[in-house]
Amino acid sequence: MTHRIKLTNVDLDYFVYSLRSQSLRSAVFNLAVGGKMYKAAGDVAAVKALADISLEINEGDRIALVGHNGSGKTTLLKVIAGIYHPTRGELEIDGDITSMIAINAGIDLEATGLRNIHKLGLMRRLPRKVIDTRVDAIAEFSGLGDFLHLPVRTYSAGMQARLMFSVATEFEADILVLDEWLSAGDADFVKKASLRMQKMVEEAKIVVLATHDLELVKRVCNRVCELKGGRIAFLGTTEDWLAYREAQAA
Repeated sequence: MTHRIKLTNVDLDYFVYSLRSQSLRSAVFNLAVGGKMYKAAGDVAAVKALADISLEINEGDRIALVGHNGSGKTTLLKVIAGIYHPTRGELEIDGDITSMIAINAGIDLEATGLRNIHKLGLMRRLPRKVIDTRVDAIAEFSGLGDFLHLPVRTYSAGMQARLMFSVATEFEADILVLDEWLSAGDADFVKKASLRMQKMVEEAKIVVLATHDLELVKRVCNRVCELKGGRIAFLGTTEDWLAYREAQAA
């Protein structure tokens, strides 16, 4: 099987509020998301978060999504991961995806850590029997111990991140989708998590990474897609992007 991600003329619109309630705060929101506001049907306004995105990512690619805050990086990741559905255009995915985008995406705060392990596994469409065989390994790697028997609402943000990371990286996937690199918990956990992440990156067929870290792009990625205002401003090799970046700064 050949693994591939292909987006063809993809748009994503956020429908945000009634035009009659438009205010200075609304205008600031428009600038913050980086898209362009327009009047949709009736009395509804919308922001075009992604516009005309055509991108093909093939087996072996490690592609960085770069750009300023609000440029559309995380939104594009969420489209690829299936969290958002394109308003227009087509998305084709060949391969299984694991994503680490939002720290608490899919977590039930009232359920225990153990219950959430099962829930997160089911969200990845894994059979219950497969999840059951990996619970002990996930629990051990997370280092959460007896906290796994408590509701997740009692966890700190770092503990939630450790739980999410441990589940997301326990199961193999063809395509790895990441927002930034790693910020899950204390220094000891980050160290062992970094080793696991490096192994996953090496073994994955495709890696899509949104990041601001220039050194990480140089070290890991062979391609770069730079976004500006929800549109592709640059798409090419990492070497060519570095040259483009220097030219833009000159």
